[in-house]
Amino acid sequence: MGRFLLRRIGHGILVLWLVTVAVFGLFFIAPNNVAQTLAGRQATPETISLIRHRLGLDLPLWRQYLDFLGNSLKGNLGYDYYHQVPVTHIIAQALPITLSLALGAAVLWMVLGVFNGVVSATHPRTFADRGLTLFSLVFYSFPSFLLALLLLYFLYFRLTVAGFAWFPAGGYAPLTSGIGPWFQHLILPWVALALLLAATYTRLTRGSMLDVLGEDYIRTARSKGIRERRVVYRHGLRSALTPVLTQFGIDLGQLIGGVVVIETVFSMPGLGQTAIVAINQQDLPVIIGIVLFASAAVVVANILVDIGYAVLDPRVRLH
Repeated sequence: MGRFLLRRIGHGILVLWLVTVAVFGLFFIAPNNVAQTLAGRQATPETISLIRHRLGLDLPLWRQYLDFLGNSLKGNLGYDYYHQVPVTHIIAQALPITLSLALGAAVLWMVLGVFNGVVSATHPRTFADRGLTLFSLVFYSFPSFLLALLLLYFLYFRLTVAGFAWFPAGGYAPLTSGIGPWFQHLILPWVALALLLAATYTRLTRGSMLDVLGEDYIRTARSKGIRERRVVYRHGLRSALTPVLTQFGIDLGQLIGGVVVIETVFSMPGLGQTAIVAINQQDLPVIIGIVLFASAAVVVANILVDIGYAVLDPRVRLH
């Protein structure tokens, strides 16, 4: 188990190193005037000179990369000259919003998707199976912005007009303002994300469960008189969750890196909306910081998925 995890962590470190090389080449080597690019269009010559000095742009290229890598490892993602604050400060403000959105939606879509997939697989070619398959196809094909707008129209606008102001139009309320306002502002974004992604997990779980339930060890368990519920959930579902866990790691890592469309529609200033604003303002230090953070989030999520593999299926540890 230890060697398995060390290999996976080593692969993750290699990926992160390649990301830093790509980011450094894209933002520090490709531009003609790096200091001007980082400072923005309206920067004064004094500001540009200060940035050149702080970043050590007059040093050899290899020394610049080592400084960039060292600062990244220390958690120093640069300075945002547009807002006059460190990039880590901007990420720290946006991260709780994105985490609240991503983790809450993840619980909903996993429970909904896996439950629907198990029901569909254990009742093949029935009305329930066809209904859940239709559910998956409909929401799998739905554009995320359209579903978010429909939820706002029916559950915010129409209900508010009818005198039931249960849901806000958007925005975010931190936990410091109370669990009620926090939950109220997040419920519609959670539902939007959960419905979109639960469709994928329903299809994955159904296909994987149908394969697993046809295995010899499942027939053996049934022939021993083990209750069907235990056969399905204890033996079948555990083995069938491997592809589901793979997809979950990919989705969760990407969501923590920023949920652009949902955050924009619901006016939530998380990492996704922060990245869009930074791109529009050509605020490159913030873009660099979010790219590095999002890459780290995806790598960590995949390492956690590998650990989940080892827990669900001990045979994975041998590879």
